[in-house]
Amino acid sequence: MGILSGYRVVDLSIAMAGPLAAMRLGDLGADVVKVEPVTGEWQRHAPAGGAAGNEVNASFLALNRNKRSLAVDLKSAAGREIVLDLARTSDVFLQNYRSGVAERLGVDYEAIKAVRPDIVYVSISGYGETGPYAGRPGQDLLLQAMSGAMLSTGKAADPPAPAGTYAVDAITAYSAFEGALAALLHRERTGEGQLVTVNMLDAAIAVQMQELSVFTVGGVPQHRGEQPHGHTYIRAPYGVFATADGYLALAMPSLPVLGEVLGLSSLAAMDDHLDGHTRRDEITAMVRAALPGRTTDEWLTVFAERGIWSGPVYSYDDLVKDPQVAQNGSFVSYDHPTEGRVTTPGYPYRFSKTEPAVYRGAPLTGQQTREILTELGIDGTSADDLEARGVVASRERRP
Repeated sequence: MGILSGYRVVDLSIAMAGPLAAMRLGDLGADVVKVEPVTGEWQRHAPAGGAAGNEVNASFLALNRNKRSLAVDLKSAAGREIVLDLARTSDVFLQNYRSGVAERLGVDYEAIKAVRPDIVYVSISGYGETGPYAGRPGQDLLLQAMSGAMLSTGKAADPPAPAGTYAVDAITAYSAFEGALAALLHRERTGEGQLVTVNMLDAAIAVQMQELSVFTVGGVPQHRGEQPHGHTYIRAPYGVFATADGYLALAMPSLPVLGEVLGLSSLAAMDDHLDGHTRRDEITAMVRAALPGRTTDEWLTVFAERGIWSGPVYSYDDLVKDPQVAQNGSFVSYDHPTEGRVTTPGYPYRFSKTEPAVYRGAPLTGQQTREILTELGIDGTSADDLEARGVVASRERRP
């Protein structure tokens, strides 16, 4: 019996961030029902690293432990009614559809709340529910590039370097998991459910609280030296590529489509998954040689028109000026008793019912010692004695 035994989770998510969040709830004992198409979730058919199993891919196994599968056609009226019936007996409803898809399928927050008023509904997006990038697909490499993190590794002469793991997916998953637990606690205390929104951009920003605060508070820019400071499982092309005036991130495009865009006829006959793995170096070299022919903005425009996943590679300076970051309120500013006005990343989720947090700066050593001791029933005389004996330390600012 896990700590969440007795709770039911409906998991409509795909890929990594949503499934990992739901799996963590299942790991703690929740009954997680994975709702997937009758043909199976996308991850079943796109083996990471080409590791296709006898029936279930390694990547799907990794993200879907402790779940039961409900294969249903959610686009049909009968299938949708099944999911609504499931929602009536559930506690958490989780999805990571592109913007507008949940509404079209009739499983958005308002629709689920109509059948289960106290539902905790977790919606995961790439860049936020609103704003200029709300319709963009959220993909790990693209968010790594935009977050500024790629310029915190490697050496000055090297191109921006992605992480060797699906870092933003994982961070987003844990943010969604955290948000779901907090909303469940709110429901236990008040009896009301709510909508929890999580996005990958804010998650990627929040996890860099030290690095970005060094930049935003300390004013120290990212600097890579002459020596390096330190994915082989994704098909080519996948990575950061030089253009005529900078870099862009390119993630798993269709090889025939990419071949048309780049004028590389040899890509047209290649299989995305087979050749994408076995001829990875050859494909990467071809793409790397072609992209310097245009600027980053030119390529991003062309790629977007053809449905090719690509994105800019940001520095922290680019990141803090971006309109989507401003729309999300990704950074927060507050006053600190010794550091003055500071700006740091906030937390990467929002609650529709719970009031937003009141931010307090990091405390000084022992700043609230006396306050806490009082809450524990220790009087002033005893507290003085404890402090005199070195048992506690206090930095409270007395009148």
